Amino acid sequence: MPSFDVVLEADMIEVKNAVEQSQKEIGTRFDFKGTGAAVEQKERELTVTADSDFQLQQVRDVLIGKLGKRKVDVRFLEDGDIKKIGGDKVRQVIKVKNGIESDAAKKIVRIIKDSKMKVQAAIQGESVRVTGAKRDDLQAAMALLRKEATDLPLEFNNFRD
Repeated sequence: MPSFDVVLEADMIEVKNAVEQSQKEIGTRFDFKGTGAAVEQKERELTVTADSDFQLQQVRDVLIGKLGKRKVDVRFLEDGDIKKIGGDKVRQVIKVKNGIESDAAKKIVRIIKDSKMKVQAAIQGESVRVTGAKRDDLQAAMALLRKEATDLPLEFNNFRD
């Protein structure tokens, strides 16, 4: 029976490349000379550090610009709180989402069931498996999810005939 998986996964290699490009730009820009502005990555966490809130926002803008150029959807980013650390410095931890949360998975299943299409959706861990009798039905389900679930950067993989 034909099926595909709906997943939420950022390309971590591209995220790493974007962080490295951001670090390079921050190191060469005149307005960041002699400041504590930096972007660091640990697994799925990006840490942005700067001397002030304004500078932190500028560093974030550089990072988001680099992510956009590398085709990484910014909807994968989940902003943390801005915290003051020693002196005037501020830090923000940005998490890179991976896997569909249970609420979002239920929303995807509900969209498919409400459409009355001849496909079934089942939550399987951090992904949603959609199965159907015809390939055309599955492609219609993909189009429906792209249109309806715009708040999530969904990807479709593991398409089987």
